[in-house]
Amino acid sequence: MNWIILIVAGLCECGFTFCLGKAKMAAGWEAFGWYAGFVVVSALSMILLAKATKTIPIGTAYPVWTGIGAVGTVLIGILVFKEPATFWRIFFIVTLIASVIGLKMV
Repeated sequence: MNWIILIVAGLCECGFTFCLGKAKMAAGWEAFGWYAGFVVVSALSMILLAKATKTIPIGTAYPVWTGIGAVGTVLIGILVFKEPATFWRIFFIVTLIASVIGLKMV
């Protein structure tokens, strides 16, 4: 169950970076709403990470959490914010995924 919590925490990390990106492009109350979403999802991400580390070692949980956040954020950047999907970006994201999987297996 704590692995599911950790995955949700990583997805929340993607959520708060998405909110930050949308807030950057908004103004007025709309920006305030995105910043409020950023705060809520950030807090939820941290709370879930803390809960997951009760049974998952921090040396494993933190890299998995940041890996999910990093990969998800790059994908959001490419798919939503139209950032470039260069060969090297994809290469290093795949390397990051392989590293997190390797860390879990060791």
